[in-house]
Amino acid sequence: MNSRRRRFAECRKARGFNQETFAEAVGADRSTVQRWESGKNDPQPWLRPKIAKVLSLTASELDALLIPDAYTPAQSSSGWLAAAAPDSDDEVEALELARRVFASDVGKETLDRLERTFDEMAMRYPVSPPHELLGRVRRHSSYVAQLMDARMTLAEQRRLFVVGGWFQLLGATLHIDLHQEHAATARLRTAAALAQHAEHREIEAWCYETDAWRVLTDGDYVRALHLSQAAQDVAPAASSVAIQATAQEGRARARLGEGTGTYAAIDRVQRMSAAMRPNKGKEHHYQYDPGKALAYTATTLAWVGDSAAEDYARQVIARLAPTDDVEKWPRRVASANIDLALALLGSDRLDEACSAAQRAILSGRIVPSNHWRALEVVRAVEQRQLPEASDLREAYQGLKALPRD
Repeated sequence: MNSRRRRFAECRKARGFNQETFAEAVGADRSTVQRWESGKNDPQPWLRPKIAKVLSLTASELDALLIPDAYTPAQSSSGWLAAAAPDSDDEVEALELARRVFASDVGKETLDRLERTFDEMAMRYPVSPPHELLGRVRRHSSYVAQLMDARMTLAEQRRLFVVGGWFQLLGATLHIDLHQEHAATARLRTAAALAQHAEHREIEAWCYETDAWRVLTDGDYVRALHLSQAAQDVAPAASSVAIQATAQEGRARARLGEGTGTYAAIDRVQRMSAAMRPNKGKEHHYQYDPGKALAYTATTLAWVGDSAAEDYARQVIARLAPTDDVEKWPRRVASANIDLALALLGSDRLDEACSAAQRAILSGRIVPSNHWRALEVVRAVEQRQLPEASDLREAYQGLKALPRD
């Protein structure tokens, strides 16, 4: 049978609240407050900091009031626990366990779970539809925001800022993939602010790198070059983001027709990535690995018009797509097929080029921010007046019709 929490109700009344006004103050329903005070339910963890603030209590004081009356220990006139009962040690142990269960502090376990969840999402990114993954990012970002008002140590606060920054950064990347520009900008700014408060240079550098990719897809190659260089200036030495930002520099220079600078960037990426030892797991979006160097080299060489792009693209496809089941492809395989198509068009191997482009478009792995790359191939085929042009155009129109959020 549930026990009432009379002391909790008395504290609420002493602060001048009836159940209705108290419910409004903490953002709950009156029926919810009634269940709290009757002992039928416990306040949810993210509401506890707000309840403590409204009642002018510390987290520990609120914890004590939320222990049901039936479990509240008798007190002597001196205020200490009565020690006469032979089972007093068991009683204190049970009370301590209850206090820990209902504690409202953020705690190591919560932060560990959030960090593990972020890593899992970052590894799902290459194979998940952006609009589906974005829903999870939104929910966890909201939860992090709710935890910001909780009492915590400085070390816990920094960890919360860092994991919150990662979720905002991933959210921004997904918004970019879906061409949701205003939302992407807002999340990038929030990620950068959290990174600066936590003095986390890696996240700050990823914000610059992510924005470099965004403006690159919009055709602003000069700004993409400047942002990728800013990312390299901020990035920790030999970090994944330092390599990725260098790769973005190479892409921007390729689009600007700067051959020497393009090949210099490719060389730096290959040297740095060869020394990387991945520690986050396979295909983690924010963990560079040598396989990614192949993919970025293929794209960069395709853009600069180097026939060597074909070999790099084929290596990516062979490594990541051992079967013909396009639904299991990571996104890099679709991108590599576009690179392959561009390289084959350059050497007038038109049938193969059209086949590679068709596979990429029909795979469902090309996100909206990369539609323009598929369109480049479609237009090149149309300009050559190839018989496959109408089929490619139809497939491309179907690609644009896929859901965005």
